[in-house]
Amino acid sequence: MKLLSCLMLFFCLTTAAIAGELYGTIIEAGKPVPAGIKIEVAVAGKAFAGETDKFGTYHIFAAEKGKGTLTADYRDQKLTADIFSYEKATRYDWTVEVVDGKMTLKRR
Repeated sequence: MKLLSCLMLFFCLTTAAIAGELYGTIIEAGKPVPAGIKIEVAVAGKAFAGETDKFGTYHIFAAEKGKGTLTADYRDQKLTADIFSYEKATRYDWTVEVVDGKMTLKRR
């Protein structure tokens, strides 16, 4: 029983260690976007969700590694940008910009 418990603990810790951690902030016009903006990261056909806090900060653990897409639901639009999920934590800070009348995410 002790062996089984130790193996389960080891598995849980190693699984968390290989997960890709993505975090950062989203700002518009020099100010953070509001709290509660839905953020989704899609990597290797799987989706991982989070949302911004009152400082415009988001924090998502993606269990997959590789190229993916970050999508922010902001002002009735889906703003997307390419990201890459690594084994180590990666920071992606974004600025919301208007290009040709459409909002986009630009990496800072």
